[in-house]
Amino acid sequence: MDMLAALRLQIAWGADEALDDTPIDRTRAIAAPPMRAIPPAPPVQPPRIGPVGRAQAVADGAHTREALRRALEMFADCPLATTATKLVFSDGNPESGLVLVGEAPGAEEDLAGLPFVGASGQLLDRMLASIGLTRADLLITNLIPWRPPGNRPPTDTEVQTCLPFLLRHLTLLRPRMIVSLGALSTRALTGRTDAIRRLRGRWHQVAIPGLPEPVPLLPMWHPAYLLRTPGAKKEAWTDLIALKRRVDDN
Repeated sequence: MDMLAALRLQIAWGADEALDDTPIDRTRAIAAPPMRAIPPAPPVQPPRIGPVGRAQAVADGAHTREALRRALEMFADCPLATTATKLVFSDGNPESGLVLVGEAPGAEEDLAGLPFVGASGQLLDRMLASIGLTRADLLITNLIPWRPPGNRPPTDTEVQTCLPFLLRHLTLLRPRMIVSLGALSTRALTGRTDAIRRLRGRWHQVAIPGLPEPVPLLPMWHPAYLLRTPGAKKEAWTDLIALKRRVDDN
């Protein structure tokens, strides 16, 4: 009777034809639509390790200076290693507690496999002698251990790839003080982008991974810059006096 009453009501409202071929039982519960299968999430791909990451891993695995040198000799992820003649690792006394860090080897250093042996190296030796120091009193190394072709400036990627090896070298040396020669090595070690003119002549504290406390660092003009700009030698002499005082205090 309820269905008949509903039909009469539809006729009274003006419904005079059906829209479907078969009647719909609207008293029956509506079935839920079938659930669509959700595809599984794609597997997470591990991040790709570039040359900087590989350099860090190789450097961290070197537990002696000799092991670090061998690791650099076999490292192939820096293109400079394939164009240079020799690896330029270091020169001087690793037990001295004083480390000088230059920028990159030049042509003479590339042939000799030693840092600062050309004209800038000869000037550096005279500068050190003026305050009573020789290479036996310190250790010299570079931020970049291979000569860039044509002495061009190293790229940012080359700097970041070589930096883990320098930091590991400093960790193994455990220096009491560091002198950074030039803007490139100063920025890499301090993390600051100030001009070398504003940073030189003052001691800065730099954190070296693996060392228990920061190490005093003195930025100075690079000897190659002094050869091009003799007027800056007065400032270089002031920096040498600051270095001499710190050495005497230690």
